[in-house]
Amino acid sequence: MKLMERIRQQLGVKLFFSYVIIIIAGVVSLILAAQLSAPAALARHTERMEEMLYMVGNSQELVDSLNESFVVAVRQILLFATGAALLTALIVSTVVTRRLVGPIQRMKTASQRIAAGEYDQRVEAPGEDELSALAHAFNQMAGRLSETEQRRRQLVGDVAHELRTPLANIKGVMEGLVDGVLPPEPVTFQQVEREVTRLQRLVQDLEQLSRAEAGQMLLERERIDPARFIEDAVTRLYPQYQEKDIQLEVRLSPQLPVVSADKWRMTQVMMNLLGNALQYTPSGGRVEVTAQSTEEGLVIRVSDSGIGIAPEHLTHIFERFYRVDKSRSRAGGGSGIGLTIARHLIEAHGGSLWAESAGPEKGSVFTFVMPLLP
Repeated sequence: MKLMERIRQQLGVKLFFSYVIIIIAGVVSLILAAQLSAPAALARHTERMEEMLYMVGNSQELVDSLNESFVVAVRQILLFATGAALLTALIVSTVVTRRLVGPIQRMKTASQRIAAGEYDQRVEAPGEDELSALAHAFNQMAGRLSETEQRRRQLVGDVAHELRTPLANIKGVMEGLVDGVLPPEPVTFQQVEREVTRLQRLVQDLEQLSRAEAGQMLLERERIDPARFIEDAVTRLYPQYQEKDIQLEVRLSPQLPVVSADKWRMTQVMMNLLGNALQYTPSGGRVEVTAQSTEEGLVIRVSDSGIGIAPEHLTHIFERFYRVDKSRSRAGGGSGIGLTIARHLIEAHGGSLWAESAGPEKGSVFTFVMPLLP
């Protein structure tokens, strides 16, 4: 809003000075035209006056005729000068108008095309004046819209992919039961149940993601010791860590400060981070959870000795359905939006979540900070 107000003020100043320039150009053209045409017109008037004085002599009719001739000469001078001034003012105003209105007209045309779905439209932004700043802002907006449209299309494709796999598995099992290829045993029905559960989890995650991105995530805050939701998540996932032979250590500073948080949501965040570390840490690895109070707030870290994250992936891992290991089967992991939901939940609590890694095969560290109670 401040940028638009500044641009409006500067554009108004430019229009004012453009009018002044047009007026000055007209006046200068009028003076120059008068100076150029006046000698010729007055010379013709003088020649005629000399001829009449020679032929007729001094009389009243001669005086009147001379006065009329002089008036005609002055009119010719003024008409010529006025025409030249109008032509100059028209040319100057056309140039100035195109300079001022041209970029706005191009932005109008580009905006209409963007509204029609052509998100690759951009406008030229030469120079460094306020119109160039407006053009740059317009191009940034168009770029954001293009990225949003691209993400929307990718989201539709990712959701379709996530739904296709369990549905195909369910269909295959049901066809096997109908054809008699698969026996109607509890194991077969348990396989169908797992795929249905996976679909339910995906739908729930998508619903949470939609609410989180819309800023409609409901939090039931309470004064809570952070150790409660950390230990709750660790207890739930500890059997899986033992099964995969991964060492899980929890190191909490004594007397952690009480925070205002939704216990269930924070447990969900911790389970997402611990589940992500479990998934990408090979057997025999190590995962460590630490928590301490700093001047910035409550700092909780989940460190692992897993596959690590390349620098080009660090800025994308919190995007929905983004996976560092492209070759990993979807069936072997979660829905692909756990980290996205975790970041939105932390931000809904007024905190921040980020990831760090020294590179591939060098482990990862996920850190989030929560504000302390005053």
